[in-house]
Amino acid sequence: MSLLEVDDLWTAYGPITVNRQISLSVDEREIVTIIGPNGAGKSTLLRVLAGLKRPTRGSVRLAGRELGGMPADRVARAGMVLVPEGRRIFADISVRDNLRLGGYCRYDPKAVQAEIGVMEALFPILAQKRHARGSELSGGQQQMLAIARGLMARPKLLLLDEPSLGLAPIMVKEVRGLIASIRERFGTTILLVEQNASLALAVADRGYIMQTGQFVAAGPIAELRSLEVMRQAYLGDARRPGRAPA
Repeated sequence: MSLLEVDDLWTAYGPITVNRQISLSVDEREIVTIIGPNGAGKSTLLRVLAGLKRPTRGSVRLAGRELGGMPADRVARAGMVLVPEGRRIFADISVRDNLRLGGYCRYDPKAVQAEIGVMEALFPILAQKRHARGSELSGGQQQMLAIARGLMARPKLLLLDEPSLGLAPIMVKEVRGLIASIRERFGTTILLVEQNASLALAVADRGYIMQTGQFVAAGPIAELRSLEVMRQAYLGDARRPGRAPA
């Protein structure tokens, strides 16, 4: 059963169309990835889904409920939570307070406190650093905090935007395992945006390839691996494209 359904979504910044004719679905407990270069419109799409950017037109439904154009707080309360690119943690407050803010929409202080314990068990480094400020964490630790903060809301659908960006290879491997464990432990459905095709293909069930604001291919991971556009652009069969400005 589809948890997320997006139909003919268009997004623009002024006269510039960024997303066009976007239709996708994500089933319950599925991990779906969107792969594409910088500037393809991937992050803009996640911002629209999370309520941070209004679409020009189109439909976004979560569990059958229309959310397109709703503000971000209402989208989060409905069960769709974004872990943004660049982590965006609160640098000047403690790790524990960052986690506490992630549970703001749960209205139950005891449940939030219990959930902090769950997150500290899942991410032991956050327990060790609970009193440290966000700015005192390494890049990998900040990414763990950002993901844990998103999970504090117990979302139905977790949107992950470039979780491997800027991380050392050993941390990328840890993030890959973490994404799989989130689904196994919490049953969370995940929509993953990634430039790192190796990571995305290793954890996802299905995927979409985005170029210049629209999907050019979609299907199960095994099918995507066999496509010429995937092999040449993302799997090393030809020179990798450079990173363009976001």
